[in-house]
Amino acid sequence: MSDSSAEAKSSKNFLEEIIDKDLAEGRHTSILTRFPPEPNGYLHIGHAKSINVNFGLAKKYGGETNLRFDDTNPITESTEYVQSIKRDVEWLGYEWKQELYASDYFEKLYEFALKLIRDGLAYVDDSTSEQIAALKGTPTTPGTNSPYRDRSPEENEELFKRMRDGEFPDGSRTLRAKIDMAAPNMLMRDPVIYRIKNAHHHRTDDKWCIYPTYDFAHGQSDAIENITHSICTLEFMPHRPLYEWFIEKLGLFPSRQYEFARLNLSYTVMSKRKLLQLVNEGHVESWDDPRMPTISGLRRRGYTPAAIREFCNRIGVAKRDNLIDVSLLEFCAREDLNRIAERRMVVLDPVKLIITNFPEDKTEMLPSENNPEDEQSGEREVPFTRELLIEREDFMEDAPRKFFRLSPGRNVRLKSAFIITCDDFKKDEKGEVTEIYATYHPDSRSGSDTSGIKAKGTLHWVSASHAVPVEVRSYDRLFNVEDPAGEEGEITDYINPDSLVTIPQAWAEPAILDDLKEKSGSAKHFQFMRKGYYYEDISSTAEKPVFNQTVGLRDTWAKQKGK
Repeated sequence: MSDSSAEAKSSKNFLEEIIDKDLAEGRHTSILTRFPPEPNGYLHIGHAKSINVNFGLAKKYGGETNLRFDDTNPITESTEYVQSIKRDVEWLGYEWKQELYASDYFEKLYEFALKLIRDGLAYVDDSTSEQIAALKGTPTTPGTNSPYRDRSPEENEELFKRMRDGEFPDGSRTLRAKIDMAAPNMLMRDPVIYRIKNAHHHRTDDKWCIYPTYDFAHGQSDAIENITHSICTLEFMPHRPLYEWFIEKLGLFPSRQYEFARLNLSYTVMSKRKLLQLVNEGHVESWDDPRMPTISGLRRRGYTPAAIREFCNRIGVAKRDNLIDVSLLEFCAREDLNRIAERRMVVLDPVKLIITNFPEDKTEMLPSENNPEDEQSGEREVPFTRELLIEREDFMEDAPRKFFRLSPGRNVRLKSAFIITCDDFKKDEKGEVTEIYATYHPDSRSGSDTSGIKAKGTLHWVSASHAVPVEVRSYDRLFNVEDPAGEEGEITDYINPDSLVTIPQAWAEPAILDDLKEKSGSAKHFQFMRKGYYYEDISSTAEKPVFNQTVGLRDTWAKQKGK
């Protein structure tokens, strides 16, 4: 084997090696995977990894992927969640072969259950859920057979049909697979495969009052669709023997399950139940709150599909769970946004700067690059006037030697404009600086500077008379501990009180108005110079533009942790 081919082989993950082997041995001639979310909530960044794995593998091997909704629990599922999932998968850049539902197979699954009953491999149990749990034993002691385990196939079939006909109330009976009550794997101890739920289903309405469990529906749905590689996360590894048992006993297409490590991300939670708790208790605005790890929340905050895909590729496919630092996700966002985000100047905490030697009635339009990383992005014009706004933190009355911003007697360059020298300033009765006075050097204009004057710092600014008021929302980690789900007590005990800081009125250069989504049809990504990357919020209007900070220009959280 050549060095290059050996390197290519070693760079493949274990799932790719499995697929290579299956294709080489003729087990399959093409690859068909599936992404099977339950429509009981919005997808989060952990699902993005699963989407990336399933769709990515199929694409790499010239195969396809089905989108199948595991809608076997009508109480928690809704069409709203179905639509949000489809929107998220499409936004991430993937196309599915077929849109399918476990409910498509309810009749087939019912027939499969009848076959198990007739073959003496399933029985109707009248025990309560508490009694079933008590009879299952423990991981170190075998379970006890249900008193209903030895019912005849004929009696079981009659009872099961009556369950379907709605003769029994919820919880009064279940259908269980007859396997082994002494099995080391607790899931093999006569698992429940059907339960009675008199609830309205988002697709089948009130046609059914019995519903298959995940373990019974999942593998059979894979087999019906001829899924070649059923790729799940590690928590489903104990379910694999049951997956294979059903397929074997029913004589179905031999779909096979493989497991990889789920994504665990620092400073967040990856449980739909816990995310729903945050929404229901009002700790966040909604499922798409920009602080949420949901795909819709990340989209609203300004993350790009390319950044999320790159993040998933970078963390790779592993066999062991680990905690991924959210800083990696933010790094991927910065890398992508630096390439595509147009630059704009926005002042968040303004103080007035007066250029004393610039004419009061003059406006000079200065060209400025939209994005120096993208030659095709062109230029915009920025108005320069006598009165400007700069960041309050960019001025210091008595500055140290290494303060390279504005201070009396010092020079700075105004971005895309001129070098100025600070001459004086004025304070109010509280001692707060209200105005700064400076002179500009006309021959120091950016791009044609012949002044010979040196300036170590460059400041962003906006014209006071042209500035556009905007609302700016800055975000931090939603939780102030690395692994909130692993801490004692409720996750809500660890919510970061500073996860959202709103500046109701910042000031932007007027070009920002040309880029509102209402005019262009979709929101743009921006770098607010020297501040970070921002994205127009869905609540934004032409009368009140609102921008969400996606990420800062650099990782400041690492410094905070080091304090």
